[in-house]
Amino acid sequence: MQTLLPKGWPRPRGYANGIVADGRQVYVAGMVGWRPDGTWETDDMTGQIEQALKNIIDVLAEAEAGPEHIVRMTWYVTDSQAYSTSLKKIGSVWRDIMGKNFPVMAVVEVVRLVEERAKVEIETTAVVPAKN
Repeated sequence: MQTLLPKGWPRPRGYANGIVADGRQVYVAGMVGWRPDGTWETDDMTGQIEQALKNIIDVLAEAEAGPEHIVRMTWYVTDSQAYSTSLKKIGSVWRDIMGKNFPVMAVVEVVRLVEERAKVEIETTAVVPAKN
């Protein structure tokens, strides 16, 4: 996998501008912050992000993939202000679950999500390198 950083551009914080990857593609549906059994532990945005990331990792594991294989994420949040004011806590949760992997990302504010209690939904694409 190659991270793309055009000459003269500042290194982005927490994401990549672009990535080139070869291998088997894995697509993960939008994950919300509920437990695998469909129950909610929290209505806190950071807590829901933590659970959504854990859910993503569980799905990736089924494809023998991990956070290091994630190349793209789209985050849908219901409150961009809550997201922005929680960035330090979100960063800590990110590092605990995702390590130092920084994929291409977009964060989009939406009016609401289909699951009423959901504060965030995250779609993910991963690329697992071909085995030689």
